[in-house]
Amino acid sequence: MDSLKIPQGHVGVSKTLRLPADVVADIEALSDIKHTSLNQITILLVKFALENLDADDKKAIEEYKKKQKN
Repeated sequence: MDSLKIPQGHVGVSKTLRLPADVVADIEALSDIKHTSLNQITILLVKFALENLDADDKKAIEEYKKKQKN
């Protein structure tokens, strides 16, 4: 499995997400352990999940993006 690297910076968009309390607790713990922001850990985990999606779901996302550009 590939290792995860936290990027230095990014251009962001503010969104509100409602996450289960146990998920938030795990992310907060990881954030504390790694001395990294909760936001940065969350971004990293979401990116990892998106990069490791099922092939059909990845294809659906790409098709969706293409339609949105037109």
